[in-house]
Parts: sequence; C-alpha cells; structure tokens
Amino acid sequence: MQTDKIKFYPTKPSTELSDKMEEECGVFALYDSKPIDNVAYLAYCGLFSLQHRGQESAGITIANHGHLDTFKGMGLVSEVFNTDELVHKIGNAAIGHVRYSTTGSSNLANAQPLFAQSVMGAIALAHNGNLINANRLRNELELDGAIFQTSSDSEVILNLLAKRARLGLQQAISDTCNTIRGAFALVMLIGNKLIAVRDPLGIRPLCLGKIRGSETHVLASESCALDIVGADLIRSIEPGEMLIIDETGLNSYRYAKNTHRASCSFEYIYFSRPDSILDGLDVYHVRESAGRCLFHQKPVEADVVIGVPDSGVVAAIGYSEESKIPYSMGLVRSKYMGRSFILPDQKLREQAVKLKLNPMRHVVAGKRVILVDDSLVRGTTAKKLIQLLREAGAKEVHFRLASPMVKSECFFGVDISSKEELIASKLSVDEICKVINADSLDFLSLDNQRKILGGDQYCDGCFTANYPLDDIERV
Repeated sequence: MQTDKIKFYPTKPSTELSDKMEEECGVFALYDSKPIDNVAYLAYCGLFSLQHRGQESAGITIANHGHLDTFKGMGLVSEVFNTDELVHKIGNAAIGHVRYSTTGSSNLANAQPLFAQSVMGAIALAHNGNLINANRLRNELELDGAIFQTSSDSEVILNLLAKRARLGLQQAISDTCNTIRGAFALVMLIGNKLIAVRDPLGIRPLCLGKIRGSETHVLASESCALDIVGADLIRSIEPGEMLIIDETGLNSYRYAKNTHRASCSFEYIYFSRPDSILDGLDVYHVRESAGRCLFHQKPVEADVVIGVPDSGVVAAIGYSEESKIPYSMGLVRSKYMGRSFILPDQKLREQAVKLKLNPMRHVVAGKRVILVDDSLVRGTTAKKLIQLLREAGAKEVHFRLASPMVKSECFFGVDISSKEELIASKLSVDEICKVINADSLDFLSLDNQRKILGGDQYCDGCFTANYPLDDIERV
C-alpha cells in the first residue's frame, strides 16, 4: 500500500515579485534565575528588532520556573502580540521566534516555538536554519511510532530530543545535534533551563549577551536584538557549542568538533541588519568595503551613485566614498507596502515595482548613474528599476552588485529561487547586462568577497555550487 509522505523542500516557488533571497528565521531568548521585569515585553522587543528575518509568523514562550506558556500567531510581531497584555506576563525566561517558511508550509501549526512534553519536562524549541536530512529522519521516526503535528523540519528535532530523553538532558541534546545535519541555531526551554545550540559549521548565526546591571543572559540571531533590550554583546556562540543556562549559571559544552567554519556569507551581504555584529565582523563595514571594491574592479565615469533601498545603500556609500562620485538618494522606498503578495497579471506586477520604489527625478535626470544593489537573483526587478531610472531622465545606468553571481540554490535555510530561475546560472555578465538594459554591469568578485570577510571559512554554495556538506537530500 502506498502512503503519501510530507516532503521538506529546500526552497519554495518564488512569486512574480520575488527577486531577492528571502530571509530565513530569527530566534531570541533570555534567562535569569529570578523573575525578569516585563519578560514578555523584552522578548517582544527582541523579536521586533529581528522582524527583517521573517514576517510570516511570530511566537513567544514564557517560562515561570519550569511552567511554559506559548503565545503565537500569523503575521508581524506587532500584529500577533498585544503589548498591553504582555506587560502582565510573569516569568524568569522566554524564547521567541519570527518565521519565514523555508521548510514546511506557511500556517499556524508551523509557527514557533514548538512545544512538547517529555520525561525531561516540558520542551519549547525555536529554530533558525534548515536540515538536509529531515526527510530520512522523519520517515524513521514515523516508522518508530512518532506522530507529527506540523510539516516543519524543526519538529524532527523535537521528536529526536523526546526519544533520547532517557539519556539525560545534556546527552540527549548532544546526540540529537550529532544526528541532524544542516544549518541550525536553536534556543530551547526544557524545564527551568535555557539551552542554546549552534550547528558544527556555524552556518546560521547566534550570539550571547547580558543585560547591563543584571544577571539576565540574552541570546539572539543578531546583536541588534541585544541592543534593543539593553544588553551588551559578550560573544558569538561557537560552531558545535551547546550552552545550558540555569540557576547555577552558564555552562558551555562542545558536542561536536568543528574542523572548519562555513558561516553563511549572505548574512553579511543581505540578511542581517547593518547595525549587527556577526562572529566579530561588523556587517556595515563588510557592505561598505564591498562597495569600495566594486569601484576598483570596474571604474566608470559617472555623476551620481545611488543605492537600492535598503540593502544596497551601504555598499553604495562605500562606492561613493572610494570613487569620490557624490552619493544621493535616487530611489525612495515605500515603507507601507507588504513584502509578499501575488498579482493576477503582468501589467499589475510591473506597476507594483513603482508602488515599492520611486525615482527622484531631480537626482537622476540628465545624469550618468551608478546603481548599487546587494545581489541579483532573477533579474526582473533590476530590469524594471533601470527602466524607471531611464524614464526619470537618467542618461546612463551602470549596475553594480555587492555580491558574486548567484548561480545555485541554497539548502541551509535561505529561500532562494531554484537554479533554473537564477539568471546568472544561464547567462554571462555581458548577456545579463543586455537583458536588464544596463550600460555596464559588474558583480563583486569571489576573491574580493573572501578578502573582505577575512578568509574562505564561509559558505558560498549559492555562488560556486560547492557546499560545506555533501549529503544533501534533493527533492
């Protein structure tokens, strides 16, 4: 008898408007041995600062010395939670999650944190990343009697933890994290303990902080979330590291030896906020340096440099400073347009670009323009932006990308278009230049990107098709 199985797809079909790699997810947590004033509101603030990492759902689990309460819903952080109600929640710990569904469908059942009961106590889990062996593990667990309530690969982790509970907390987590493969930054509440885990390659980011003047530890996907709750950045969680924080303090364990790192390079190019520090690198400085390198790679005479809001702006500033060509705000972005919607016909889809971005005519009219963006995925938006600038009177438009050519899909928690949709997988630079109707085109070289990041300890699979793990389930 044939049975249907839920499959975990590494990417989702892109919408007609999607010409960016979509964010993955964001996690946030805090812990103190004593009750934390406004614990739920602090978690809310942390998630609010990570909203750029996921806009489909948001959730918070509050722990009151082992008793867990979870609140979650579909939508933005400000839509899911009522701040007047949050201030009355009592607890000494909390974890939170904002989600973009790279694996599993977009519905409330898949919203995190996920919750389960086990012999270790109540478990709440929030996960940023993507497992590359989720299908096999899920099938094995189901054959062993496990029942799944979601289509998320994060529930695989939850079931593995519950299955290994008899081994004790530390060993159960260690064994689970050595069984799953791929990218994962986890925060968990198990009983009255807060646990944080980062995958052995450090693909997804996770950092540790402490609120000034208190004993409250904070964990977050990015350091910008520490700033908003008044916490100082202590350090990044190391690849292959497990932290257990409880009434005895903070304890660190190595569950896996990390022979090399492979942090996601796109965290620096696009995903993370420019005011974040990841693994000791200032995101703003990385993007600014990319812009400087772009000028030296292919200099061109021009009158003004503009950046595509928001993620291309910092690189554009770097290009301007290095080239001495004035920078100006040449495109205005609407703050109120939703990030994802599907329109019924091509004419409306083209109009949507104008709803999102509008050129400043007096900045570009009669000018030779350098247009800087973070990356090029499908090329559709780039073509429309260049056309908008020409309609606004730009004499020339030279397009510069602050990342190498995106040629391959991602399997580690980034919703990138399939390889067939990636324009750089099919066309040369000159061919792309003609398709998008630019006067010239250049991408940041892979060598320059590695130079800016300080080495090759980063995953660049989407540029090279060389992935840090080779046992990827392809479906």
